[in-house]
Amino acid sequence: MEEAASALGTEGRDDDEYESKERVLIKCFLKEWELVKSLLDGIASNGGVVDSSDVQKIRSILDKYQEQGELLEPYLECIVSPLMYIIRTKAVQLGVDSGEILKIMKPLCIIIYTLVTVCGYKSVIKFFPHQVSDLELAVSLLENCHSSVSNSSLRQESTGEMETKCVMLLWLYILVLVPFDISTIDTNAGESTYLGGLEPPPLVLKLLGFSKDYLGSAGPMRRISCLLLARLVTRPDMSIAFNSFREWGNQVYADAAEQQVDHFRLLGVVEAFASVFKVGSRKTLINVYAETWKKSSVLLKSTAASRSPLLRKLLMKLFQNIGLVCLRPRSPSWRYKIANKSFGGGSLLGHAGADDTGCLSCPGKYSGIDVAGEGYPEEEGEEIPDIIEEIIELLLSGLRDSDTVVRWSAAKGIGRIASRLTAALSEDVLSSVLELFSHGEGDGSWHGGSLALAELARRGLLLPSSFPRVVPVIAKALHYDVRRGPHSIGSHVRDAAAYVCWAFGRAYSFMDMKAVLGQLAPHLLTIACYDREVNCRRAAAAAFQENVGRQGSFPHGIDLVNTADYFSLASRSNSYLHVAVHIAQHKEYLFPFSEELLFCKISHWEKSLRELASQALSSLVNYDVEYFAECILEKIFPRTLSPDLCMRHGATLAAGELILALHCCGFVFTAEKQKKISVVVPSIEKARLYRGKGGEMMRAAVSRYIECMSLAGISLPQKIKGTLLETLNENLRHPNPQIQSSAVSALKHFVAVYLLKSDSDDFAAVMHKHISLLKDSNVAARRGSALALGVMPPEFLTRSWEVVIRKLCDACEIQDDPEDRDVESRVNSVRSLVKVCETLTQVENCEFKSRLLLLVRNEVMKTLFMALDDYSVDKRGDVGSWVREAAVEGLERCTYILSSRDSGQLSGGDPSSKIETPDLFDQELAVRLVGGIAKQAVERLDKLREYAVRTFQRLLHNKSCFVPCIPHREVLEGLIPNDAGFQSSASTLYFPRLVQLLQFNCYSKLVLCGLVISIGGLQDSLRKTAASSLLGYLQESDSDRERALGVDLLWILRRHKKCDRIILPTLKTIEILLSKNFLMGVEDNTKEFFVPLIDILAVELKGTKDFSKLHAGLSILGYVAPLPEPVKSLSLSKLISFLAHRYPKIRRAAADQLYLVLLQNGSLLPEENLEEALEILTGICWEGELDSAKSQRLRLCQLACIDSSAVALETGQGGGKSSIRDSALFADEKFSYSELVESSGY
Repeated sequence: MEEAASALGTEGRDDDEYESKERVLIKCFLKEWELVKSLLDGIASNGGVVDSSDVQKIRSILDKYQEQGELLEPYLECIVSPLMYIIRTKAVQLGVDSGEILKIMKPLCIIIYTLVTVCGYKSVIKFFPHQVSDLELAVSLLENCHSSVSNSSLRQESTGEMETKCVMLLWLYILVLVPFDISTIDTNAGESTYLGGLEPPPLVLKLLGFSKDYLGSAGPMRRISCLLLARLVTRPDMSIAFNSFREWGNQVYADAAEQQVDHFRLLGVVEAFASVFKVGSRKTLINVYAETWKKSSVLLKSTAASRSPLLRKLLMKLFQNIGLVCLRPRSPSWRYKIANKSFGGGSLLGHAGADDTGCLSCPGKYSGIDVAGEGYPEEEGEEIPDIIEEIIELLLSGLRDSDTVVRWSAAKGIGRIASRLTAALSEDVLSSVLELFSHGEGDGSWHGGSLALAELARRGLLLPSSFPRVVPVIAKALHYDVRRGPHSIGSHVRDAAAYVCWAFGRAYSFMDMKAVLGQLAPHLLTIACYDREVNCRRAAAAAFQENVGRQGSFPHGIDLVNTADYFSLASRSNSYLHVAVHIAQHKEYLFPFSEELLFCKISHWEKSLRELASQALSSLVNYDVEYFAECILEKIFPRTLSPDLCMRHGATLAAGELILALHCCGFVFTAEKQKKISVVVPSIEKARLYRGKGGEMMRAAVSRYIECMSLAGISLPQKIKGTLLETLNENLRHPNPQIQSSAVSALKHFVAVYLLKSDSDDFAAVMHKHISLLKDSNVAARRGSALALGVMPPEFLTRSWEVVIRKLCDACEIQDDPEDRDVESRVNSVRSLVKVCETLTQVENCEFKSRLLLLVRNEVMKTLFMALDDYSVDKRGDVGSWVREAAVEGLERCTYILSSRDSGQLSGGDPSSKIETPDLFDQELAVRLVGGIAKQAVERLDKLREYAVRTFQRLLHNKSCFVPCIPHREVLEGLIPNDAGFQSSASTLYFPRLVQLLQFNCYSKLVLCGLVISIGGLQDSLRKTAASSLLGYLQESDSDRERALGVDLLWILRRHKKCDRIILPTLKTIEILLSKNFLMGVEDNTKEFFVPLIDILAVELKGTKDFSKLHAGLSILGYVAPLPEPVKSLSLSKLISFLAHRYPKIRRAAADQLYLVLLQNGSLLPEENLEEALEILTGICWEGELDSAKSQRLRLCQLACIDSSAVALETGQGGGKSSIRDSALFADEKFSYSELVESSGY
């Protein structure tokens, strides 16, 4: 220590005081101090702000410390003092009336005011200059600012007017405290107009005028002007100014009664009076408070106060300050005080007692004599004014206010006034506060009462002798929750009650708190673990932690504080299922926890909370099995038939979870208890509780109850078995997917436990029922039956396995009748089909194993590949993606089945059996698998694309089951690495890799089919990514890739003929490729690609109403028109034919395209005809009459040497009947155009 001190001393001698301080500041918290300091140095050296961006930089840095302004306090002097020095010196140099001074002040005041908002004005004004001569200077500067007009009220566009006024008012707030008579400072006091002692000095009159103006402001100037006024008018030499201000304020009150005053001015006057009565001398105010009190109490009952919470809050502050003026300041001897703790002296050891944990605690000192007697040490001769009783009544009414800010202000007032009352009167105040906790009071009263109790406890005004009355009330407030329609209120009450417990821990010693700690601990931990609101959980945990740290007597306190910390309670599920379970291992908290869940949480109004509470209750079972079996479970059974929906729903869920938890703990249910368990569901059905509101919730709860009962193996009579099976069947037919899901989960265990072991043929009826329902007209029945077949045990499936698989395969197909189609049924069928296959292949010593595997290969895989082409669309969007996702998952799992069979890894499989059947997973199947999944991996849906890539990755790198026969496996493994980070990568990483599969003929067609959908889609970012990946792939190699790509594009166009979902994006892709000069320069591509392409375009564009498709086709024709014959003549004739299209917009687009083609390639027409053709294309209105367009098209055909009859036939506009029909159909051009617009989706 001496060496360190010596080193510090040497360092201090080497540097001056300023440099030493700089080194300390640099090591402190402000990370951007170097930047801020450099900017401030530049401002100081230039005598002001040169670059306005410097102010914005400083302000943006300082604003980040809004939540922790104390970190800036070590830097305040270094920031504020130089800026105020510049303002002061520049004002002296340039003159206070100069317009230049305001330009200098405004940016500087923006910086200073930012510090005020971050650190508070009290911290900042300590570094303002406060020489006596500065008073007049500051008043003159404020006068200059006051006369300027603000250009903007937005701070981000602030020009500094508001900040400058606030800083000047704060400067004057310090300067008016000068210890001299202001009249001796005021240089204008010697003027002949000044009346001396009959009026305030001119300087004061200016300040009063400015402050009164700012009292009507809606901005921060109102608050600061109140502070300034309070300091000014309460000076000993300002009695005249005080009377003048009081009279003016009373006049504002009078105007407010007649509703003739601005609301903001009324707020300012009330706040100013509150500040005056706060800082003023009691001797001065004791004689003038009556009038202010009278007018203010009337104002509280006015309409203006009822509409303004802020006005009521300010009135509460004014009332309490008037009350404090009426009461003599004193420190009551009866107030509770904790003995000072000192580790250096003997007071701690002299008064402290050690608890059983070894912690030292200090008892408090107070007079413990009964209030009803005469034992309180009263202050003799002290009379309490009658007005105090009225003030307390108003403050108590403020505790009932509907707004929190008013209640909080009233609670503080109760505490402050009670600290100046006698013990008996303070006890009366406490009794009045406790009356707020009656059942007839609302949530506002409970909240306000809790805040008041906390204030009384913090100030030592709540004596330990009152604990028997207070603690039960606080315990009730901790659980306050009142149902209001579909929600409840009370979280603010519980939060305030936790604050009371926190205040108790800080205010009282262990010896006085010892009696109540045991009562508070279970309640606090119950709220900390099980409250719905995270702020209440954290508040209760903070109160518990405070009491553990200061009292040290909570059972297992340290361990529980570490468990129930701020972060662990952030998640509701973690609080219920982990934190509470850890705490409940201590017997002191197990029973309060279980009672809270039983009586409050399983009947909570929120469905998710009831479900969570039932799980939480079951997680406590292993700590006391007998208690939960004999007490809790018996109380729950009657509640399952409660008329309250929330109660019976939560009780049914809790009963099921408890039965399962008791079974897992090894509890043996008696015959009588099993009978009670078995009749719960029949009783619910008998009471018809599935009907009406909440019937769906009860169905899901009953399904979960049956599932838990089945897992517990409860013995059931045959009749009840049939009843429960019928209940599950009804739930399976319900259209709600959540009910179906819960019913399927229950059916899985119910069948395995109750039907599988029975001697009856119930299983045959069950299987036949669900198989027949796969074709039912009720889509909900189809969905449920498909799910049910997927969870059947192998003993049921083996007897009709082939029928089940084939029926499920049929159910996976899209129905011919559009009204019978249901995508959810297909999704469920796909998933159940895979589950059935997996279940059957796991059967040991299966006689039909070879036939089953062949069926999986030939039928199931075929069905799943067909499901990959399900692109059904309804009002919900691409619902077929649900089927495709299920198909991708199913293909992966079936691939493992077939691959395991090939490698002899199936359960019960004999490697020698491979001789009986050929390889089940061959190269053909592998190509279809990889191609199909790769196609989904490059399509437009993000979710499906990511899932396909993850599946692709697992198939290639699965170590437990090797997938054979995949062509080009090494390349694929390099493109899709076995890296966890690759799965979470963006699409920009997927596409450049997967597009490389186009180089392999076996995959290229399927991959390109998915790629064109992304390129031609509507999502701009995906379109750009996919297109850039394809273009990059083509740029990497020679024309062979372009030739192969052309072949694949023609294959897609031919296979998906007239399928706009594929054709349109494919055309857009070709358009993009042609615009980048791809496919154009490939040798022999004219006949192999472009001629067939034009033929396909003729078929696709004929009769279509899709403008996007027509536009893409026209663009392609324009790009290929310059190519050699026969492409040139074919494309040119096609373009000319569209000049007489029935839609005007298409005619206009065709004319534009043809004009560009002729302009860029003049050789398409004879040179002497080119100019006339261009003039025709640009000279007429192609969106006009159709007849005019036809005549001009005829002329263009002549100029281009094209047979006009052939062109007319191409668009179906030749002679004869066709011409008559077309003229009648398209006579109304406006109708045809509106039809186009409608078909385009506008």
